[in-house]
Amino acid sequence: MDNIKLGVLDQSVVRQGATVQEAILETVATAQLAEELGYSRFWVSEHHNSTFIAGSTPEVLMVKLADATNHIRIGSGGIMLPNHSALKVAENFRMLETLFPGRIDLGMGRAPGTDRLTSSLLNPSNDFSESSYLRQLEHLQHFFNDTAGTERGFIYATPQSTTIPMQWILSSSGGSSNIAARFGLGLAVAKFINGFVRPDVVETYRRNFRPSEQYPAPHALLSVFVLCGETEEKALELRKTMDYILIEFEKGKFGPFPDRQTVMNYRFTPGELERLRYNSGRIVSGTKEDVKKQLTDLANEFEVDEIIISTMADSAEDRIRSFELISEAFNLRETVH
Repeated sequence: MDNIKLGVLDQSVVRQGATVQEAILETVATAQLAEELGYSRFWVSEHHNSTFIAGSTPEVLMVKLADATNHIRIGSGGIMLPNHSALKVAENFRMLETLFPGRIDLGMGRAPGTDRLTSSLLNPSNDFSESSYLRQLEHLQHFFNDTAGTERGFIYATPQSTTIPMQWILSSSGGSSNIAARFGLGLAVAKFINGFVRPDVVETYRRNFRPSEQYPAPHALLSVFVLCGETEEKALELRKTMDYILIEFEKGKFGPFPDRQTVMNYRFTPGELERLRYNSGRIVSGTKEDVKKQLTDLANEFEVDEIIISTMADSAEDRIRSFELISEAFNLRETVH
C-alpha cells in the first residue's frame, strides 16, 4: 500500500506525579506536533471513572485542539453514543463544524468507555441494546440532514452548519462493520483493542456498503498501538511499559501511569507472559525501519490506506520522539506539505 496516511489517537494519560491539567496540555501540544509532523488527523477518546485517563469529553477538548491547530483534522475516537442523547451529539458536532468547517471527524462507538454503572449514570435511559444504538444512529442522520420531526413539526439540531462532520463507526470485534456499511459511513477498525481482528471485517464492510452523500465509496482505516525507538533497546523499553499497562488494565487497575523504574524492575509471571502473547496483536513496536514495515504490512493485509496510531510512554520526550521517528520513516512532512 503506497502513500499510507497516519493519524494519532490520544487518551490524555495522567503520568505518575503529574496533574490532569498537565495531561490535557500535553494532548494539545501533541496535536500541534502531529500537525507539524504531517499526520492527517488527531482523535481523542472518551473514558470515564478513571484516574489514569483525563480524556472524558472529546467534544469539549476538540474545541481547544482545533483552535490550537490550523489544518489537521480533529475528531473523536470516539463518542460513545449510548452515553449520550443523539440530538445533543448532533448539536455539539454541528457547533464544531460551524467553528471549524471541514476539519471535524465524529467517530462513534457503542462500548461504554467505562464500567456499566458509570455508563448508566451518564445516560439513565441507556438499555445497552443494539436496537437502541441503531435508533440513535438513525436519529443522528436525520438531525444532521434536517429531516427529523414529529407530527408537531421539524426538530432542528442547531446551529445549522453548512457542512457536517465526517462520520466513522468504530469496530473492534467486527460486528459494527455491517452497521457502518448500512449507514454509508466510514469504518475505523480498533486493532489496538482487539489484536485478533481480521481483514474480513473490512471485506464485509466493503461488500455490504451502501453509498451515502458523505461517502460515495467505502472508506476504512485501522488503529493500533505503536511504539518507536531510535534503538532496539529503547524500543524494547517502550514495549515493556505498554505491556505492563495492559496487564494492569486487565487487573482492573486504572490508576496513574507507572514510573519507569517500577516497570523496568517488574518481572512478569508465567500467566502474565501468556497474556502478553495474547495482547501482542494490539501493538506494533521497534525501530523506525521495523515499525514502517509492520505498519505497511498491516495496511496491505487490511487493504487500508490510513492507520491511526496510539502511543503511551512514561515520558513526554519518548512519546514525542516516537511520533517524530514514524513521521521520518513515512516522509509524512513531504506527503502533506
